[in-house]
Amino acid sequence: MALAKDIETLKDIQCEEGKCVLSVYLNTDRANQNQQKGEWKIRLKNGLKRLEEYLVAAGNEEELKSYKKLRKKVEKEVKGNQSKLLKSVVIFASDDQDLWSVHYLQLPVETSFHWESRPILDQLEKLQKSFPKSAIIMPNLDEVKILDIDLGEIKDTRTYFFDPETEDWRFKDGIASSDRMASSANHVDDYQQRFDENRNRFYKKIAMNIEGMKKEKKWESVYIIGEPEAAQSLESQLNVDVSLTIKKNLKNSDSSKVLAHVFE
Repeated sequence: MALAKDIETLKDIQCEEGKCVLSVYLNTDRANQNQQKGEWKIRLKNGLKRLEEYLVAAGNEEELKSYKKLRKKVEKEVKGNQSKLLKSVVIFASDDQDLWSVHYLQLPVETSFHWESRPILDQLEKLQKSFPKSAIIMPNLDEVKILDIDLGEIKDTRTYFFDPETEDWRFKDGIASSDRMASSANHVDDYQQRFDENRNRFYKKIAMNIEGMKKEKKWESVYIIGEPEAAQSLESQLNVDVSLTIKKNLKNSDSSKVLAHVFE
């Protein structure tokens, strides 16, 4: 579930008695000078240990038993998914409420650990205001990839390709650009020349789709990342404000690298 939707669900969670919800905010940003050697591992261990010591001192055996189970689950999740770590990981967990919510974010958080009667959402709500819903548009000749972003997470990815037969854009159905062009390899040069000559006209059509999606998905920011000619051409056809244009081909880059270029 996308984090923005998750927040609304989390607001309704409340323990019937005592405390039963573990909230974890862990900064894992390697760009931070204090994180160069994986210091987050120590902070994770110490933060969870302190909560357990608090529960031991409080003498509530039921809560302690529940917490220990969740602590092991959290440690296994984070340590087992180190390749997914971006700038932070946020976890909400509760046995009593059948809750397990994990999000790896491209946005930094302040490391903190909470054992309360409800999820602690203050940092997420602050991020929600600072980083509203947005889109990253990635044009690459006859393909345009659209990333739907919320709170630094990719909610959805859509790719459109240009159909030379109809001179229109179609939602990608698994046929790669190279496969489409390979079937008529003798015409590749002619096709590319024709596309280059009509680039603005062709991009104007996909721009209309993007404008409609902006209204439908309520994007507050739009970013463009692509090779210089493609990025500049698409931006010129869009009738929306573009927050940032990055003239660089990241078509084959990991999503984390794409997000980093926007949110650094």
